[in-house]
Amino acid sequence: MKDKLSVVLAGAGTAGHINTLISIAEQIKILSPQAKITVIGATGGMEETLVPASGLTLKTIPKLAFPRSISPSTALFPAKWAKEVRDAEKILKAVDADCVAGVGGYASAPCYRAAKKLKIPIAIHEQNALAGIANKLGARWADYIGTAYDGAKLKPRRGKTVERVGLPLRAEVVEAARARRENPEECRRDAVEALGLKPELPVLLVTGGSLGALSINKAVAGASRELLQVCQVVHLCGKGKSEIVSELVTKLAGKDAVGELLPSQAGQYFAQDGNYRIVDYFPHMALLYKAASLAICRSGAGTVNEMEAMGMPAVYVPLPIGNGEQKFNAKPVVDNGGGIMVQDCRFTEGFVKKYIPPLITNKKKLEEMGQKARELSGENAALVMAEEILQLANYHRYHE
Repeated sequence: MKDKLSVVLAGAGTAGHINTLISIAEQIKILSPQAKITVIGATGGMEETLVPASGLTLKTIPKLAFPRSISPSTALFPAKWAKEVRDAEKILKAVDADCVAGVGGYASAPCYRAAKKLKIPIAIHEQNALAGIANKLGARWADYIGTAYDGAKLKPRRGKTVERVGLPLRAEVVEAARARRENPEECRRDAVEALGLKPELPVLLVTGGSLGALSINKAVAGASRELLQVCQVVHLCGKGKSEIVSELVTKLAGKDAVGELLPSQAGQYFAQDGNYRIVDYFPHMALLYKAASLAICRSGAGTVNEMEAMGMPAVYVPLPIGNGEQKFNAKPVVDNGGGIMVQDCRFTEGFVKKYIPPLITNKKKLEEMGQKARELSGENAALVMAEEILQLANYHRYHE
């Protein structure tokens, strides 16, 4: 019998999926420090940077998308799929896997199929309100399925059920959420000081997700002059997109309005120059969440669940492409009064000018929205998933 459990976490592709995966890994390490954890991701994905940075071992397989329409390349898919599954099998055998836990994304589907062939237990977490293709496939073979939302439209195999557990959050986000809930004023003061922001002005956090959102970037930057009359802005533009935002803010609000958040030697950050701070990407989102008064964001599952945990009032602008899952992700918190949803086509600089200044200066309204958002939070999802995964892994080890 093996000395150590071997758990494989599969999937990713987006920051939301990667954060979910890492959150589960953190809890597995706490519950079973000796367990060996291996991540299987897709070549060329964000996981190639973020997973090793978290201290986890990463193996990659080529990215292969399921065909969504008939085209000349469709005929090549079966052979490519078979190779993907063989590649995943090799990794699972090499690490002597006791359980495969997938979070969705390109790499998860071939891992599910390989695990099924090798008779390795499968656990799945679905973070969106509408499940993606990979998890719909894996659900047919899964031994355990946890979801962030009710009604994810996954069909488990006979005798298995789907359980709503919430979304696994990074430990730093859970800790920040507790700090903001227990002592909001002190929490905000410390974060604002750490970031070098101005304590007397509310903070508007703008983020379009890990890759940025051009429509959000243009709308908010286009209203920069009006926003800076009542608040300070921290705008996460996405990689390679800060120049457009900087030029627009400079044109409308003046050169002195533009600033940055830069790392200091002490490991914290300081604000440089003006009150409109522009950043491509920021590695410590929990610190920004502590400082922010209001967020403008997409409504990916990770973002929505982090906003709920933080009790963060938010204006959600769902991504207008895909299968519509972003709209459904934000609907529960919006229906509960914890946020506002705006269609991407309606989120213009005119909308920002009209609605954001009176909202961010209404402290009572923001507090009410924050409380409503927090009512839907599920902070223990990572722990629940880790427990289920380890239970499956232990059973496999002792009965293989």
